[in-house]
Amino acid sequence: MREQASTSSTLVCDTSEVGWQMMNGPNGSYTSYFDYNATAPIRPEALAAVVEAMQSVGNASSMHEPGRQAAHRVDDARRQLADLLGCSPGEIIFTSGATEANNLALRAACSAGNLLVTSPVEHPAVLETARAVTAENPEDLVLLPVAGDGLVDLEALDQVFATRRGGVVSLMAANNETGVLTDLRVAAKAAREAGALVHTDATQIIGRLPVDVAELDVDLLSLSAHKFGGPQGVGALYVRRGSPLSHRPLLVGGGQERGWRAGTLNVAGIIGMGAAADAARHGLGQDVERIAALRDRLESLVTDALPGCRINGRRDQRLPGVTSITLPGVPADAVLAAMPDVAASEGSACASGAPTPSHVLLAMGLSREDADSTIRFSLGYATTNAEIEHAAHAVKRAATQVRAALTEAHVPR
Repeated sequence: MREQASTSSTLVCDTSEVGWQMMNGPNGSYTSYFDYNATAPIRPEALAAVVEAMQSVGNASSMHEPGRQAAHRVDDARRQLADLLGCSPGEIIFTSGATEANNLALRAACSAGNLLVTSPVEHPAVLETARAVTAENPEDLVLLPVAGDGLVDLEALDQVFATRRGGVVSLMAANNETGVLTDLRVAAKAAREAGALVHTDATQIIGRLPVDVAELDVDLLSLSAHKFGGPQGVGALYVRRGSPLSHRPLLVGGGQERGWRAGTLNVAGIIGMGAAADAARHGLGQDVERIAALRDRLESLVTDALPGCRINGRRDQRLPGVTSITLPGVPADAVLAAMPDVAASEGSACASGAPTPSHVLLAMGLSREDADSTIRFSLGYATTNAEIEHAAHAVKRAATQVRAALTEAHVPR
């Protein structure tokens, strides 16, 4: 049921229509939501599962009946997530999110003196962890080149492994700012031949495109529930059975999750993630084409309305619901401020407030000015055609207003 509007911005779910809007004012006005890459609206199935779980009691590590019931529901969620990934439930380690999973993965896979190969367009959770684990031997960290279309140069892996072997290759499955996809099978082939492990930050691709970890041939995979409609604050790390890894936990204590992560399990969050995974898996067949068509419609409307704007990234190799649009000469923050009825982003939410422009766009060769003039729109399972029309009109209106204001500011008095 839709709740009464409040003065603060709140995502409100109408479960009868399975639709989401952002309510941002006391008059009940709505904002179209285009920031799924930052966080997707929680799916009704996940919301219901979380609420039900929070009405129960039980520590999943306790041996009494309430504890066993909690553990049983956690096992069910582990199976639901494993079904989405195409793996065994025993290969899933629950975490607080992809950031923790990335830290666990790289710290387990990379010991002192080991090679760590990644790219300059990775999420900060990977890049900063990579720098931390190679701090004493910075020569162990190798960043692969990136082309202007956002594709990582995987052929460079042969050059890297020509002189050194082993270590770990960590490449994201889909870029969080451009949606550009990495051919992980090519990277895995080169890594296997060199005796290296493979990790992928799959946060943006899970629940949006079909994923089978066996086909990808990765040893480690990180994800967050809230990117595919689960609750925030819970995620997972896939650890391939038989991988030569010794866990190096960030948290020590009771030894939960087979020693990978100590601490009482977030039962409600895990159950919500399982419900979201199940809903995402069953909806993938129809969602992919529908969302891609909506994204293409948005790009067409915006580029027709604003000549000179550009789409960033390889357009035939990207997520269905992501577009990165540069409006040359028009600061993105000003455009976003001028269209409060559209919730979009300048880039990664994890880098919001940073004084520097997107490291992803800079690595792709964009100038600082163009990077600062780029808006990311990310769509998802609840996006509607009406929202596309509304957003396109709002972008045109806002960009025109900002351009006019900038022109007026530079007119001699």
